[in-house]
Amino acid sequence: MHLFVDISSHGFGHLAITAPVLNALAAIAPGLRLTVRSGLPLPKLRQRIRPPFELIAAATDFGYVMIDATRIDRPASAAAYRQAHADWPARVAAEARFLAGLQADLVLTNVSYLPLAGAVQAGIPALSLCSLNWADLFAHFFGHESWAPPIHQQMLAAYRSARAFLRVTPGMAMEALGNVEPVGPIAALGRKHDLGLGDDRAVLVAMGGIAHRLPVERWPRLPGVRWLVAADWQCAHPDAITFEQFGLSFTDLLCSIDAVVTKPGYGTFTEAACNGTPLLYQRREDWPEQDCLIDWLKGHACCAEISPHQLQSGDLATALADLWCQHTTARPSPSGVETAAAIIAAHIRAARTTAD
Repeated sequence: MHLFVDISSHGFGHLAITAPVLNALAAIAPGLRLTVRSGLPLPKLRQRIRPPFELIAAATDFGYVMIDATRIDRPASAAAYRQAHADWPARVAAEARFLAGLQADLVLTNVSYLPLAGAVQAGIPALSLCSLNWADLFAHFFGHESWAPPIHQQMLAAYRSARAFLRVTPGMAMEALGNVEPVGPIAALGRKHDLGLGDDRAVLVAMGGIAHRLPVERWPRLPGVRWLVAADWQCAHPDAITFEQFGLSFTDLLCSIDAVVTKPGYGTFTEAACNGTPLLYQRREDWPEQDCLIDWLKGHACCAEISPHQLQSGDLATALADLWCQHTTARPSPSGVETAAAIIAAHIRAARTTAD
């Protein structure tokens, strides 16, 4: 069985959704051959995807051009979409030839739509898996533009061509697609480690996979709090330490800290909730997916919203104290992992049966 998977490199959330499903799939489908195409770094992919895979280092979608982790660059994103669809039929035909050459039994995307359009032209069944799709976001940001309708229709046609769109929980409604198949939450579960910080509380500052440096060196010192930040920030705050020095995966690190400061994103939100980690978040600027994520998080984790000013100034003492006083909730189960893996396995078997 040969599965081709296209994973968006618009941050790390698409990998955080896809990897647990691939790991579960490998356990129920012995002999699975896995080919992954992604623009994410190979070490990041290998850290989360356990079964062996062949990597094609390329990206077929860009999602949105970002100013930072919370703001999109609208003019640059509009230009990128217009360029990507300037000769859409030729792009789809080239993708179909590429997929046919791979001889995959099934195509899975998270959440590029070009491979879906190419797969249907090549006669290969395809699925998509995510909490969002680029067509809905495109309509939100550019639906009012005179040039947008043909592009939007091409995007919708590609998503609708998939055998199913596995919409994870929490996720956007995706009412325009017509092939949505809901599944439960997806998250990796980690192991708690002693970080060796004594009685100090560890607070991870992680804004996701898109560059977004915060001025932590200007934050006030909070007694008993250590800030865990990325090494490439080269942060000079006396209470800041680099999280890389612990040598832990992101999920194990998330299990081992006392709180995380972040922005709304599927991977961090669901992993924090499923692993019992309290969370402070700053809303993203006009990002339509975030409402369903925040609503779900409020019912499944200790969490609180902070303002952009609090995040920039480090005025987090009260927010953290209140967060740690919240009553803990029952951790949600990442039930969508096994469900999605079973659905994908069934589609691969069906494709193999048809081919035989």
